[in-house]
Amino acid sequence: MMVQTLKLALLGSVILNASVALGAVASYNVPTRQAEGLRLIKTSDDDAGTWVTEEEKFEKFISQHVGFVDITDTMALETLRVDRLTSDVKRQTVQAFPSTASHQTEANALIAKLVQSNLSTWLNAMANIYNRYYRGSYAATSATWMYDTVVSVASTNSKITVKKFTHSYNQPSVIAAIPGTSDDVVIVSAHYDSIGSTTSGKAPGADDNASGIVVILEALRVLAAAKYAPTNTLEFHFYSGEEGGCLGSRDIMQSYAKNGVNVLAVMNQDMTGYSPNNVIAVYTDYVDSSLTAFIQKLVPIYTSLPLSTDKCGYGCSDHASARDAGFPAAYVCDENMKDSSPYIHSASDTVSTVSFPHVLQHAKLTVGFLVEASYF
Repeated sequence: MMVQTLKLALLGSVILNASVALGAVASYNVPTRQAEGLRLIKTSDDDAGTWVTEEEKFEKFISQHVGFVDITDTMALETLRVDRLTSDVKRQTVQAFPSTASHQTEANALIAKLVQSNLSTWLNAMANIYNRYYRGSYAATSATWMYDTVVSVASTNSKITVKKFTHSYNQPSVIAAIPGTSDDVVIVSAHYDSIGSTTSGKAPGADDNASGIVVILEALRVLAAAKYAPTNTLEFHFYSGEEGGCLGSRDIMQSYAKNGVNVLAVMNQDMTGYSPNNVIAVYTDYVDSSLTAFIQKLVPIYTSLPLSTDKCGYGCSDHASARDAGFPAAYVCDENMKDSSPYIHSASDTVSTVSFPHVLQHAKLTVGFLVEASYF
């Protein structure tokens, strides 16, 4: 086992420890605030949070491109994060990821089966939904498309399970799992919701983040068709509500932490199709440094593109939720911050801005990662 998890006993109440560090979580009076239609927003690890309305969340954070997470429904995850930092006795993950790729023959045989036209077909279908905002009129429509598509893609292997993970809003996340001989879990993820210049405006979300979704869909299709039998269980997470503050992924990671799911690694992708520098960007902040270093080594092995690195700040995508739960997480994107798509969060984030050959390179990296991670 290249990754070993050491679980130390939790003494006392996690909630109590974290409450002290947070300045008394109970004082948030979450049920009352929720009943008033307010949400608790954080813009840094040290931020105790600010209560805002849904409208203020969009106006002050989303439209201003401020990194944030919404912890209203996931206070247990927040208390777990703080407890890991403040408690002398905590759940601790000890990692020793491989020094390089060691399953290239197996991975390359699967990579050869990737089909670029599938990426285009699915991405066009997603972009044709008026918007995929998690609280919008098309939230349920986009969720139905997501679930039905995952079920269809996974149907070539009867061992694969596909389930909806419901949230407090009307847009469930979707999880597909290829069972391994081990209960240890490796996750690849992307979010399928989108947001425009207003909450009800047109939001094709082609790069952000239909491009990430189609990458893991095509990886799932290839592994399903090949009846791939991993050692570690491989999960494909299609999150909702990312644009609202990583809502879907936080719900899921809170559940996994509560239920003792042993997550070995999470590779999240958010935007894979707009890259003027034609690079694979692997971000280095708010991630697990060891897992990130391993993925950086995979880029020149499984893709034909150069590696770029950058930092994206607090709460920039769903890997933040895995990190808060104490799981090793990494973030892969199509470009550095300075040269990233200027069209996201608008009606101009269209299919015409997406390079499908570039998206295919991300799919190659994803399959390579999944095969390598199967043996962690």
